[in-house]
Amino acid sequence: MMSGRAIKETPNVLGALGGLFWLVVTVVPIYYLLLTSLRSQQDYYVENPLLPPSSPTLDAYRLVLENDFLRYLSNSVIVTVVTVAVVLAVSLMASYYLVRSGTPLARGSLRVVLLGLAIPVQATIIPVYYLIIRLGLYDSLLALMLPAIAFAIPISVLIIVNFVRDIPAELFESMRADGAGDWRILWSLVTPLSRPALITVGVYEALQVWNGFLFPLILTQSSSVRVLPLSLWTYQGQFAVNVPAVLAAVTLSALPVLAAFIVGRRYLVSGLTAGFGK
Repeated sequence: MMSGRAIKETPNVLGALGGLFWLVVTVVPIYYLLLTSLRSQQDYYVENPLLPPSSPTLDAYRLVLENDFLRYLSNSVIVTVVTVAVVLAVSLMASYYLVRSGTPLARGSLRVVLLGLAIPVQATIIPVYYLIIRLGLYDSLLALMLPAIAFAIPISVLIIVNFVRDIPAELFESMRADGAGDWRILWSLVTPLSRPALITVGVYEALQVWNGFLFPLILTQSSSVRVLPLSLWTYQGQFAVNVPAVLAAVTLSALPVLAAFIVGRRYLVSGLTAGFGK
């Protein structure tokens, strides 16, 4: 007992050093970003970048907000919310069919859906661009939503399917015996019990859409439909020597993503690992 207790209480020095190193790697860039965004353009070139600014100012944030940042923010919110809502609805219905149908068509459909995981987005940009042009959707928010929805469905179905499979068959049979149809079962049984998976998919896809750069770069060109990732690239050109303004824009664009992560963080691990240990 004594030897076992001694071994258990032995400090993990290497683990502690590794954790400390990772903490520094993670925190230092955020620390630098926040401090720099609070400096004036003149102070940025003369002060130590790792020390607090001598004269903190919000001029960089004011400058960013005065240059259409709110328009870019609203475009990103619209694209993200609509895309995530459609992905959740389609993926949940598809997962219910794939799990409860049990037909060869359902099993084959699942294999076809999962094939989408093997197709990189970069390899499809030319056909996607051609389709958007032919549909007359170029330079619109819908041009950003449709490809994002298509590429989000495979991973979303993979996550939700594992949760739907874990629902006891007796619950489905009980609701069938009470005369419930597929839509009632989907809404009253599957949706509540799949909430962790839905939150996981929602947070994950929101991050992917919010940070997406390739599709906005290729499928849009006017400032009226510009989203935040592309606008940050534009700010970098517009404020080539005003680093505090660029980092202020980065800080503002990260706040909604941070809020989404805080809300759904406790569901992410359970949702992404559900069913894989069986």
